[in-house]
Amino acid sequence: MTKEIVVIGNVEQKIYLIRSHRVMLDRDLADLYGVKPIALRQQVKRNKERFPDDFMFQLTEQEIEILVSQNVIPSRRELGGYNPYVFTEQGVAMLSSVLRSKRAIHVNLQIMRAFVRLRKLMLTHGELVTKLKALEGKVEKYNKKHDKEIAAIFEAIRQLMILPEKPRRRIGY
Repeated sequence: MTKEIVVIGNVEQKIYLIRSHRVMLDRDLADLYGVKPIALRQQVKRNKERFPDDFMFQLTEQEIEILVSQNVIPSRRELGGYNPYVFTEQGVAMLSSVLRSKRAIHVNLQIMRAFVRLRKLMLTHGELVTKLKALEGKVEKYNKKHDKEIAAIFEAIRQLMILPEKPRRRIGY
């Protein structure tokens, strides 16, 4: 039973943003499911019609280099000489129908919860960004108004500092 425990935090750390999709690498999924990556890929290839491009895609050389440079993948050798597949949330859900073990079902539930949690986090983050932008707009508006008021005060002070000219007294007759 302890082998089936998957910590959601560990799952969230394995979700990456690639091509504007939140995805998981095939090797990470295989590790979570307790199967070899080649076995996972074979099951997927046998059921190719279940995995359209918006559920799963293969990484390009450039994307792999970016992942290596960001230490997501320690080195290219870690990939075993192939370009990995990545699975979107829908692709991960489809994996549960392809990998039919109790562990796969349990892991899939945990992964789906991690995706949901990230989605909620992104919504909260988006709301915070919107509120912050609104606040910045108010501050800029008030700063402009405030700057004008300060400038008017300084001008009034300058006017008060100017001494009126005294009328000249005539000397003599």
